[in-house]
Amino acid sequence: MLFILLAVLNSGVRSSIVQQKMYGRITSPNFPKVYPNHKEKIWNITVPKGYSVRIYFTHFNLELSYLCEYDYVKLSSGGKTLAMLCGRDSTDTEEAPGNRTYISADNHLTVVFRSDYSNEKPFTGFEAFYAAEDIDECKQPLDTKPLCSHHCHNYVGGYYCSCRVGYILHENKRTCTGELFLDQEILSYLQHPLKSSPDNNIRVKAVGFNFHFFVLPVCLVQLGGGSQG
Repeated sequence: MLFILLAVLNSGVRSSIVQQKMYGRITSPNFPKVYPNHKEKIWNITVPKGYSVRIYFTHFNLELSYLCEYDYVKLSSGGKTLAMLCGRDSTDTEEAPGNRTYISADNHLTVVFRSDYSNEKPFTGFEAFYAAEDIDECKQPLDTKPLCSHHCHNYVGGYYCSCRVGYILHENKRTCTGELFLDQEILSYLQHPLKSSPDNNIRVKAVGFNFHFFVLPVCLVQLGGGSQG
């Protein structure tokens, strides 16, 4: 009998909502009235790939506690906590959203609202609005490898790469490759004898990367295949 009673009591404590719209509005329970005690509500917001989730608050009034350990709104994305929010105004150890805008790390954002078992004063909770925002993949941190060898072009929902004149985009759609033509005189000077050649130009594959030009050593080995004696 006790087990059944606990199950009934806990059934209204926690709820989860999946949001798959490009924009929307979320609020604390009973908003704009006082939110209930001992409540947890989770919003899992998902937008298409190539987008992030941008969220801001138009109303925020939660119980203030040290490090927001009692009542709070938590924003998470990409396996990390973006913000732990409580109170009405920010302090040295607690954060309230104010006029800030928060942006997810990818196309998923989780919003968790939690209230503890009691509040000494009436708090009216929060109101927030979110919208999908295009991710500019071309704007990568300086300490990360660039997405494209030469040029990166962003568009709504994705990006594509292009190459400088004289280069060809590789099958991976990110790396630029080029072709270097050497005549027989230059090759003879480099002491790579030629037994026969269909023409006077030898095509050597090269890869352009970060404004540099590299001749692949394997090509030189192939060119030096003449007999010795």
